[in-house]
Amino acid sequence: MDLSRELFVFSGSANMRLAEEIALKLNVPLGMVENRRFPDGEIFIKFCQNIRNSDIFLIQPISHPINESLMELLIMIDAARRASAARITAVIPYFAYARQDRKDQPRVPITAKLVANLITVAGASRVLTMDLHAQQIQGFFDIPVDHLYGSPVIVPYVKEFTGGKLVVVATDSGGVKMAHAYADMLGAGLAVVAKRRLDATSVESSHLVGEVKGRVCILADDMTTTAGTLVAGARLLKSSGAKEVFAVVTHCLLNADGRKRLIDSPISRLITTNAVPVEDDCGGRIKVLSIANIMAKAIRYIHEGASVSSLFKV
Repeated sequence: MDLSRELFVFSGSANMRLAEEIALKLNVPLGMVENRRFPDGEIFIKFCQNIRNSDIFLIQPISHPINESLMELLIMIDAARRASAARITAVIPYFAYARQDRKDQPRVPITAKLVANLITVAGASRVLTMDLHAQQIQGFFDIPVDHLYGSPVIVPYVKEFTGGKLVVVATDSGGVKMAHAYADMLGAGLAVVAKRRLDATSVESSHLVGEVKGRVCILADDMTTTAGTLVAGARLLKSSGAKEVFAVVTHCLLNADGRKRLIDSPISRLITTNAVPVEDDCGGRIKVLSIANIMAKAIRYIHEGASVSSLFKV
């Protein structure tokens, strides 16, 4: 990368606080963007400074409201491209539509691929993201993707307050790889909960593989919205003799039903990150850790043309 190119960091409206933290870590001012709406709801974006031939990083998780955040990101990318930015990196801490990554029913879309296409066509040069719901989404892009993990932020905190015999529990068979990585980093055992989804908001956990009796269990997942998977797993663990149950997720997308379900659950604490804004900590039941430092380092390494692989390590 030509280091003579100036580094700019801009933010959409989805997670301004995280963008401010990242800019502070980078020791650069957060760029000025005019972001407003026309009376009919159309989004208007204008960069308020000269970004010609610059290295631009646009921070915008595709979080609630999802379609508004996505459209805002696409318009920011297009505006930066038309302002002659040398390189545009879309920094997407949370990539929505990632659950729609395959055709598992007749006549359904692969929306994750559609979103990847939209970001590419809008003019992004590369993507920086964290804990994709499905790893293969990296291959949906025809531009470079730097895929970070929340574990280097979460694991040190978990080590601080847990002790004794730990077991990391995968919430379903698809989460075994993530749970295995957490187990290795924590020096813990591994267990798996068999899950059956009843509908979009209800989950039944029916079988448990692994020894959890008398142990502190850590349920590991990449995201939660209704908390159905986590709560069903926690109840099965407690009924199987688990001493205490915690949960770790990178993306806490809890809605009102999910927050109520978490409060009424046997989960002692939900540990998450600020990849998306968490406005309600459910009376102290949710612990939010900042990813600003790891994101800032990734941005700095990308700008300088250095490897980001060192950021995968705890």
